[in-house]
Formats: sequence, structure tokens, C-alpha cells
Amino acid sequence: MPKAQLAAFTDTLADFSYGAPAHAGSALRLTVSVFADRALLREEICEDAEGAGFRLGEVAPLAALHDGTASGLGDVVLVDCPAPDGAALAALARIDMRVAQAGGELVVSTSVDGLDDVFGCLDQSAAQILVAPSRAERVIALGQVLARMPQRKVRELSDEDRLVLLRLTEQVTQIAERIDRLGGPGGGPAALAAAATREGTVARLASTEAEAEAAAEGDKYTRAPRPPLPDPRLVRRIIRQRQLRARYLDGDLFADPAWEMLLDLTAARAEHARVSVTSLCIASGVPPTTALRWIGQMTESGLLQRMEDETDRRRAFITLTDKAADAMARYFAELGHNAARLV
Repeated sequence: MPKAQLAAFTDTLADFSYGAPAHAGSALRLTVSVFADRALLREEICEDAEGAGFRLGEVAPLAALHDGTASGLGDVVLVDCPAPDGAALAALARIDMRVAQAGGELVVSTSVDGLDDVFGCLDQSAAQILVAPSRAERVIALGQVLARMPQRKVRELSDEDRLVLLRLTEQVTQIAERIDRLGGPGGGPAALAAAATREGTVARLASTEAEAEAAAEGDKYTRAPRPPLPDPRLVRRIIRQRQLRARYLDGDLFADPAWEMLLDLTAARAEHARVSVTSLCIASGVPPTTALRWIGQMTESGLLQRMEDETDRRRAFITLTDKAADAMARYFAELGHNAARLV
């Protein structure tokens, strides 16, 4: 991917988030450390990082993290760990803590098979996790790094801002992938329709909950108790009905990952079942890296939360917060018997 396009993608994200114009050169004070076993991949990541304006720090195989020979960590640490073993996971946990303490940024790419293990050991630095990422997705991750670095921060992002940034990220990713495949600008009706249908599941819930909280503030002692969660069999039936559309129509037309995940987690909570991050990504109906971005946004919005496995500290699950469970229970209670007819 040409350096000019890399700079344009990263600048788009940074400009949106922080108002002040960002240019590839403005990232030069940020150093990137790259750890990956595949030599060609290391070269590719380095090329993309330099194209986005970062300065290269240490570039080494994963063993440098395992045996502690890494000379130092940059402001941004990129790690490729497609098949994590015990040593790799221990190293990731240490790097996660070091990056968090230093106020840096961590980006880890892995495979679908390694996702649960990697997710379980990254709980300190708010790391970006990419699953079998394309080159475009790595470039987008670098753009998000610029948007998140504390040194560049001039204002806090609201939930609405983060949602707009998330949708912008998805659209830029789609454009970048089309450029990679076709060698020219892309987009098209499917991408635009997908972006439109993603508008606001979280925003709608957040808005509804904000109204409910405002009403509760003025009448907190007379508010009706939360109704019970819906029958999980009903929720599973609705999920199957929604999935049925993809048999006959392009699934991207109906992509609504936030809602799909909320439905899945609602059913799981009613079933007293735990949901792994891999399972939730599958339930979302979108690529894992995209699903992980939504999980991050919904967690920041107070809809989802990470739950550690009490019997195995290396594992973690995703569940609804009480706030989200309350919203879903009231939603289904208002639908009443009509819920069974939803598609």
C-alpha cells in the first residue's frame, strides 16, 4: 500500500478525534517496537509504520520477548502472535503490564484459535487485538493509536464521538481493502448500506438509557422494578430468524454487530452461561477484528464488561452489565407477545 495512502488513513482518524490537524510527520516522536517471527511480516509492518510517520525502534522475533532480551519498548508495541503457547502468553501478560504502566499503546495480532488465550492475558493496557488482520487493518490500528495517544489528546471523546469514529474506522478499512485488491478507490452500495445499517444500535440503547436515568432521577422511588429477562429460547429463535436472511440476501446489508451481540449475551445471561470473546465475535456476524472494536466501544459505553474466570485466571469472558441487562429486559417486556414475531 503506498505511503501516501497510509498517511491519509491515519490522518483521517487522528483529525476526527482531536481537532488539530495531524500529519504523518507529527507522529515522528512516537517510536514503534515490532515483534514477529515471520521476517516478511516484520518488514511489512515496519514499512507501514514508517509510512504512517512513526520512528522504528526494536524490530525482533518473538523470542526477544520470551527470553527478556528485548532492549526496550517504544511508545507503541506491535506483536504478532498467531499461535500463542505458554511462554508467549506469559510474555504478552508482562508486555501488557509494562505498556500500561508506561502509558503506551499495544497492538497484538493473533489467529481465531489463539483469540481467547490472548484476550485472557491482556487486561491492563486496553490493547487493540487484531484477528488474522489484513494489511489495511494494521494500518487502521496505527491510525487509532494516534487517536488514543495521551500526548495528542485535547478533549475527551463522548460515546457518540467514539461511535462515529468506530463507523469511520470500518468505512476506511473497507476502502483500504478495496484499494489493496483493485488498485483504485472503492466503496460501493454494499459498503454504504452496511455502514448505514450499523448506525446506532449502541447509540439507540445509550439514548434510551439516558432518558430512563433522567426520569429515574426525578422519580427514583416510584420506578417499577426491572422485569425478568426474556425466555432464552425466544431470544435464540429471534437470532436464528435474523441469521436466515443471509441465506437469501447479502449479509452485509443487515450487519448490526452490536445488536447481535446484545441478543446473544441476553440469552446467555438468562441461561446462566458464560460467553467467550471468540464465541461473541462469531455471534456478531462480522469479522473478528471488527467485532472486537465493537466490544471495546460497548465496554466503554457501560453495556458490556469483562469477567475473569475464577478457576483459571488466564481466561476471561464477556457479559452484559446490569445496566444493559436492565435495558434488554425492559425492551422485551415492552414488546410483550409481539417479540415472538420479530425477524
